[in-house]
Amino acid sequence: MIRTIFFQPGKPLQTDLDPATLSRTVLNRRGVLWLDFEAEAPEVCRPILESFGFHPLAIDDVLLETHSPKLDDWGEYLYIVINYMHLNGAGKSAWNTEVDELDIFLGANYVITHHDQPVPAIDSVRANCQRDPRYLQEGADHLLYKIMDYIVANYMPVVEQIDEEIDGIEDQVFDRPTPQTLERLFVLKRALLSMRRILLPQREVLNKLARDDYAVIDRKDRVFFRDIYDHLVRLHDLNESLRDLVGGALDTYLSVVNNRMNEVMKTLTIITTLFMPLTFLTGFFGMNFFAASPPYEGWTAPLSFYATLGLIALTPFFMYLWMRRRTWV
Repeated sequence: MIRTIFFQPGKPLQTDLDPATLSRTVLNRRGVLWLDFEAEAPEVCRPILESFGFHPLAIDDVLLETHSPKLDDWGEYLYIVINYMHLNGAGKSAWNTEVDELDIFLGANYVITHHDQPVPAIDSVRANCQRDPRYLQEGADHLLYKIMDYIVANYMPVVEQIDEEIDGIEDQVFDRPTPQTLERLFVLKRALLSMRRILLPQREVLNKLARDDYAVIDRKDRVFFRDIYDHLVRLHDLNESLRDLVGGALDTYLSVVNNRMNEVMKTLTIITTLFMPLTFLTGFFGMNFFAASPPYEGWTAPLSFYATLGLIALTPFFMYLWMRRRTWV
């Protein structure tokens, strides 16, 4: 799907322009063009991108390769790669972390975006531009700032979902941990690792946009990119804090499971210890004697029988008192 927006001061906003006229539209330096490719075939995108005069290597990067966040300065335009992340199945054990790529060309009066999956930030900025053309009157670099700002802002709901999930897992760890609890912890750990993997290089991209001198970025607009850079620094700090919480929850889970196992083994050991003397007594007195030979006739007398029963009944009780005095139970 190819979507276009063309803003020209004093004239109505134009959308869905003919792709064949886009390269001529850019020649109007008073206007601002935004061209968006979404899940479009490479054979459709390549002729349009070539009509703008982009370097073949940059076009190949957009259509054929996958990159980490980066920025390439080609003089008359910038080629920028940033990533965005979203979670599927949030709040469930089967979270699926997806990281997709957004390729951007920034020229003096145009912005070209290319992505294979729907990007909520792109849709939001496009809707705002159609509702209020003032989003475009500040220039193409300001439009790039809006797109990046919305993408970075969309990280915060993901962070909040992960934070809530960690709180729920911590409560479950102390209540009744299960193997599913451990699975959820590892899913969160993978999600945070994926986020960290894109936040660090993306932060460097914004740092370059905020501090370096580029021909297509107005000096007065650098402060906006510095603001996004500050947001990414904060997100990175939050990511590190959440990773520490997940690591702490994992250690707590293992400790609780080990303590519970120790309690079970302790209970089983106590039961075994209590019945060990009974096993000896019943084994000793349970030998088959039809009649005791002199001088042991008293072994089979009723008095001996009842005395043995009493000994069997009282031995566990006194052993329990003895172990309690030794603080073993």
